[in-house]
Amino acid sequence: MRAVRYDRFGGIEALYIGEVPKPAPDAEEVLVQVKAAGINPGEAAIRQGKMAQQFPSTFPSGQGSDFAGVVVAAGASAEDFKVGDEVIGFSNRRNSQAEFVAVPTDQLVLKPANVPWEQAGALFVAGTTAFAALQAMKMSHGETLVISGAAGGVGSVLIQLARNANLRVIGIAGPDNQEWLQQQGVTPVPYGNGLEHKLRQLVAGNKEDVFIDLYGGGYVDMAIRLGIKPENIDTIIDFEAAKKYGTKTAGNAAGANAGVMQALATMMAEGKLTIPIAATYPMSEVQAAYKELEQRHTRGKIVLIP
Repeated sequence: MRAVRYDRFGGIEALYIGEVPKPAPDAEEVLVQVKAAGINPGEAAIRQGKMAQQFPSTFPSGQGSDFAGVVVAAGASAEDFKVGDEVIGFSNRRNSQAEFVAVPTDQLVLKPANVPWEQAGALFVAGTTAFAALQAMKMSHGETLVISGAAGGVGSVLIQLARNANLRVIGIAGPDNQEWLQQQGVTPVPYGNGLEHKLRQLVAGNKEDVFIDLYGGGYVDMAIRLGIKPENIDTIIDFEAAKKYGTKTAGNAAGANAGVMQALATMMAEGKLTIPIAATYPMSEVQAAYKELEQRHTRGKIVLIP
């Protein structure tokens, strides 16, 4: 089968499509033919070698966690899913960007019939990260949440979860996303000159406000300057600042399970959550897909189609 591979740390030029053996499912696994596989900034960081200590790579390495597809084979003890089931899943082996993937059944949920493949395949990382980050803050009806990177993959999910919880949401994003954020019921604020002054006017020094940083680059420091308490700040990316101030770092690791994925899939089925798809690429164009992703101006998710 064909799969995304890289043989060394590097930029997008390190990515290629290789021929690898089709996996055979173990007793408690199923084999899924992948219909869509989301891509994520963390995967780019791993491939670039920026996270080599946390996530070592054994070369040649595969890539990817997110996927959705159809079960085509099942192990002898895999009782929860059968051949033909449409599923949403995740892999912990960095190999979902491929034509087939074998995973344990506790890493799958059934795909609702009304959820498009592209959205299903992009759900896991962004969805569970947003879910865990919001849950960690324990917010109540009407409280204010400020989000940096509000229109990105995680941000576009987080703003919906927050609005579903009747929170007041302030979203920091680029000029092209201001109207879109407003349509989502979010108070949009463009990044750049004057951002801190505008935020100060909006949060009005309320120490109970919450700030979730999805972008890095100094937003945790800004939140502290705004008077937001460290325990009311969460970052999924700026771990150095989190250590400095004692903020939270709740994200994908806290929500990476089938139970959270099932809750999100149910919201999607009920029309309470959508995954905005910025672009889809055939798997053969994986370099182009990551080139777009790494510019960090994507609204929603980019998805590979094997």
